[in-house]
Amino acid sequence: MKHIFKPGTNPNKPVLLLLHGTGGNENDLLPLADIVDPEASILSVRGNVSENGMPRFFRRLAEGIFDEEDLIFRTNELNRFLDEASTTYDFDRQNIIAIGYSNGANIAASLLFHFKDALKGAILHHPMVPRRGIALPDLTGTNVFIAAGVNDPICPQQESIDLKELLEAAHASVDVQWENHGHQLTMNEVNAAKQWYQEKY
Repeated sequence: MKHIFKPGTNPNKPVLLLLHGTGGNENDLLPLADIVDPEASILSVRGNVSENGMPRFFRRLAEGIFDEEDLIFRTNELNRFLDEASTTYDFDRQNIIAIGYSNGANIAASLLFHFKDALKGAILHHPMVPRRGIALPDLTGTNVFIAAGVNDPICPQQESIDLKELLEAAHASVDVQWENHGHQLTMNEVNAAKQWYQEKY
């Protein structure tokens, strides 16, 4: 997968896995990583799917309707890539924190839904529930931060509420930050994510 790896100044810090939104690329969230933890290593990945020329992490059938078969395939692909990257760049595979926005948050959530140890934790900006009606792995010890907009036209409030409940039922620790905005990524929620991260890690 096309990506950027930037070694951090503190090898004990988590590796920040950056996952962009639809139409973004591996450069989009680099400023967020610098805000959240300037000492951490960064692995920023570009989605392998193209929708009308816009990079994404998995296909969708329509707005808010995921291609579940492709979602599963791409989730497995990303998980394997993380295995390989940890060997290539010599970092701790068990110490990855995802920072995802929109489509990137959805693939990060899908990693949590499918794999017990894919991520140590995740910061999810405007995510949706990746799949319903499946058994999640035991996520004890996994911390998740969700930033959601009360007026988000793409990601209804109930999606964030459901996602929190599903993750908590799998024993993850989940915090939600509600923003009085739509689907845009706001500085306020980035700073809230930074504060959450500093408390947890």
